[in-house]
Order: sequence, then structure tokens, then C-alpha cells
Amino acid sequence: MNVSLRAPDRAEAGDRAEFRDAVLAGLARSPRAIAPKFLYDARGSELFDAICELPEYYLTRTETGILTGCAAELARLAGPGCALVEFGSGSSVKTRLLLDAMPDLAAYVPIDISRQHLDATAGRLRRDYPLLRVEPVCADYMALEALPVDVNGAPRLGFFPGSTIGNLEPEEATSFLRRARTLLGDRGALVLGVDLKKDPQRLHDAYNDSAGVTAAFTLNLLRRMNRELGATFDLAGFAHDAWYDPVEGRIEIYFRSLWPQTVTVAGRTFTFAEGERVHTEYSYKYDDAGIAALARSAGFTIDRTWTDPARLFAVVYLEAAL
Repeated sequence: MNVSLRAPDRAEAGDRAEFRDAVLAGLARSPRAIAPKFLYDARGSELFDAICELPEYYLTRTETGILTGCAAELARLAGPGCALVEFGSGSSVKTRLLLDAMPDLAAYVPIDISRQHLDATAGRLRRDYPLLRVEPVCADYMALEALPVDVNGAPRLGFFPGSTIGNLEPEEATSFLRRARTLLGDRGALVLGVDLKKDPQRLHDAYNDSAGVTAAFTLNLLRRMNRELGATFDLAGFAHDAWYDPVEGRIEIYFRSLWPQTVTVAGRTFTFAEGERVHTEYSYKYDDAGIAALARSAGFTIDRTWTDPARLFAVVYLEAAL
């Protein structure tokens, strides 16, 4: 079945209701926060793809270099005939390195929350890999209890690149990996991309690019609320804030009110003080000990780790612990 699961009209209504409820709850709490998954509407996904091309944003090109060098070994470790399952697939750019190295895949199952982005990506992959079975799943991978497509009993290789694991708080990261461990099964494995701890200035620059693309990505959440929830955010009245907290080992990202103002969202009114921030995202950075502890806590063992020469980033092959 080469279509996204769920009928588009019902699914879109459900997605919008989830977005509305999450935004209203997030703006009503103290401190205010909105989950990062809502950054990725179609425009947000496009902006994130643009971020990945920025000179300051070392993560994508560094991980791509590592994957280019280790793709053949990954294919050997995974073995023939497996199903590749990607959590948060986006444009599946890095995935092509694995697809090229694994021509005998049973299926490729991209999971993404943005239906429009997912379907466009699936269409391109079907065109470029006509023999590949592509089974897109439009879902929140953080809430997925089982793989809703039949891969005919093939061993499952999970793919979670981009250091997206860093967007999850430690308890959430463990919870996700445990869910992935169950979904991938006892014969499964997971390829995990992890951003490593490094010079704080380099981290700061990566999330505060000179072209302002990351700022546009953050503020696109306000545009989405205006469009989908009838909100009245004035984008000129808010700014992108991001900095590295060395104690917590994470980048923290917010949008900040530049002056006192009142905004209506889905019929409810919210007042913002000057300087008030709304949290949108964390990006945790790991060291070797942290990666090992995270793997153990979720029922995985580390089989291989590859890094770039400067040790900016790591790609880790995790096997299900029995």
C-alpha cells in the first residue's frame, strides 16, 4: 500500500485538533512551552531542510560524511532482506545513502508527522528507486505502538539520524528508544545519529545562523498558529532565542515577546510580558558514557560507533539486547 495511512480529511481534522489542544495547553501552563513536533508543518519541514545546508550547521554534513563512509558496513551488519524503518523521515536525504548500499531491502517505511512532506518524499523515492517498496506512515513516532504495515516478517533496521534524539529530554529519549526496541523486535537494530558535546561557541553558532533561517524556522510556528488556529501573533513582536546550557548539556530554543502584548489563539486570549519566552525545543548533546547509558536503559547494546575525525558527531549501531 503506497499511500499514507488514514483518510486525509479525517486525519487532517484530527491533526489540527491535536495541534489546537497542545497549543492551548502549552500557552496556559507556566512556564509556557509547545512541543517541537509542531514546528514541522510543510513550511517548517522546508525550512529545516534549508537549515541543514547552512555553513554554521555542521550536523548534517558531518553525519552525511560519516554515513557515506560506513554505509557498506551498516548494510553488512543489517544483512540482506531487512525492512528499513525511519523515524521522522523528513526529506529522506541521508536515507538514500543506506538505500544505495542496501539494494535488497524488503521495504522502506518512512514515518513522519507532516503528511504533505511525507507524500512528496515518498513520490520522489518511488521515482528514483522503482524496485523499492515504499510504505509511508503518517504518524507521531513518539506514540507509535506497532508498525502499521506488513513487512512480511523481515528483520527491521531502524534509522533515527540527525541527532533528533537530542530533541527529547532524557526520560523521553529512553521512552522512545524502548518503544523503538519493541517495534523493531528481537532481531532488530537501530542506526542512531548523536551530536556530541563540543565547544559551546560552535554550538551557539549552529543554532543562531547569520542568515536567520533558524529564526524563521522557530517563528514559523507562530505563522502556523495564525493560519490553522486563527491566532493573531504579530511576527514582528517576537524573536528567536537559542543558547547552550553547559550544565544541562543542551541547546535551549524559545520564541520571545519583544514587548507587552495580547494574542488570541483559537478564541482564547493570552497576555505576554516583555521578554517572556515560550519554549519550543531542546537539543541535548552527548558524550560516550551518555550514549552507552541511554542504550542500556532502552534494551539496546552498542555494536559499532563511527565518528568524524574532529569527533563532532557519532553514528551508532545499536542491537536489541536479548
